[in-house]
Amino acid sequence: MENRNFSDLGLNEHILKAIDDMGFEEPSHIQSEIIPFLLEGHDAIGQAQTGTGKTLAFGAPILNGFVKRKGRIIDSIILTPTRELAIQVSDELNRIGKYSDSNIIPVYGGQPIERQIFALKKGVDIVVGTPGRVLDLIRRKLLDLSQIHFLVLDEADEMLNMGFIDDIEDIIKGCSVERQTMLFSATMPAEIKKLSKRYMKSDAKHVAITKSAMTVSTVSQYYYEIKHKDRFETLCRILDVDDPTSVILFCKTKKGVDELVESMQSRGYNVEGMHGDMNQNQRLNTLRKFREGNVEFLVATDVAARGIDVENVSHVINYDLPQDLESYVHRIGRTGRANKEGTAYTLVTPREYIALKQIEKNTKCKIKRKEIPSIDDIFTVRYRSMLKRVKETLDKESYKKFVPLAADLDDEYNLVDVAAALMHMVYSNEVGYDYGDVDTASDYVRLFMTVGRMDNLTPKQLLQFFNNKANVNREDVGDIDILNKFTFVDVHEKASAGIIQKCAGKKLCGRKVKVEISNKK
Repeated sequence: MENRNFSDLGLNEHILKAIDDMGFEEPSHIQSEIIPFLLEGHDAIGQAQTGTGKTLAFGAPILNGFVKRKGRIIDSIILTPTRELAIQVSDELNRIGKYSDSNIIPVYGGQPIERQIFALKKGVDIVVGTPGRVLDLIRRKLLDLSQIHFLVLDEADEMLNMGFIDDIEDIIKGCSVERQTMLFSATMPAEIKKLSKRYMKSDAKHVAITKSAMTVSTVSQYYYEIKHKDRFETLCRILDVDDPTSVILFCKTKKGVDELVESMQSRGYNVEGMHGDMNQNQRLNTLRKFREGNVEFLVATDVAARGIDVENVSHVINYDLPQDLESYVHRIGRTGRANKEGTAYTLVTPREYIALKQIEKNTKCKIKRKEIPSIDDIFTVRYRSMLKRVKETLDKESYKKFVPLAADLDDEYNLVDVAAALMHMVYSNEVGYDYGDVDTASDYVRLFMTVGRMDNLTPKQLLQFFNNKANVNREDVGDIDILNKFTFVDVHEKASAGIIQKCAGKKLCGRKVKVEISNKK
């Protein structure tokens, strides 16, 4: 696909300014292909994997021609499978509509309905919600979709898997027949095809972004599951334990690059950034310093990193997941070159876990989970490093001129205490972060379950089983390893007791399942 800019897609200056504020440099494949069709007024099906920028793909066209309507008339309805996604989509639509006069709210179960009713009565333009709560509001005659301009079904296959198909059809039947309909789905099962034929116009456009299965055999791939608030501290812990010498870190936006560079510089890391707002001379100068080893850490966006050809890059770190999943392979290909081994780390929140598993499927490589380094891990690594350097210095005898100074201290202090104080000074100078507490992998418990691949178990079914039986959301579920006859799954320790109590002995995939804490990792 030819590289295009957002300005090539037909979006107005207010939307382009908001996108620029968000820091995106160029559209992803799905955005580039489907936005022009949507701006022309066509119904459209967007088939692309999670994490490819679908919210912007439908959000920009909806908000591009937005005009405030008189009265309490809903302009657009977006249906999502989960409350977490409803909140996420609502937040991003607010960023896209930063310079429009739009009022956007999420509605979902698990929150008192009175708050959402109050917001609707005040007047709302765009509603993002889960099917159950949207249908409830319609039946209470608090949500009227008879005059909407846009209907979006986001993650349609996920909603189908969760049993929302009847609710969705009931909602669609109450929508304006003049609406523009958009359906986004990672897969196209028969039920989704039937839904599209029944409720979309005959000239609807189908845009499918094919996934290319690519492998990076010389790169060892790992991920750290983090809380968003701990992202920077986790990065510092990784760097202080691994002590790499040549690292490219990737951020999703220009703003993200600037913020990470500033944070790392404030902690003493030798780092510079590259993104689309820098001129060619700035980029070349930064790249030269990185290539010559005068800069240890290079933070870049995907666009800025194109054409970077630097040997001996030991690590690539995805500080943010890429907007386009295929970019993951291009990113980690910056290390492990010329048949040398490389290491790729990715920081993911629980919400991003599904996108990570899709990346794993695309690359046909196992992305292994790693525990976030503890403060003891950092101290041990630094201690060994300091001890090695002290021994090397003693062997060279280059320290002799400092012996008189040490002798002066010997009169007042124990020289073992003096050595320890000096090592403390070195340690404090070299470690990049004033570490606090983070949620580490030790907060997770590994469960063993007597159901597996032979029972046709899928991660989606398992997540739905946990949610239905124990009210456990995907945020509390980590790594899922489905083997032939059994399954291992990491769950947050606060959720483990409830899963064992409420899921053991219940039927999953047609058989009673045994659930217990695994004896080994």
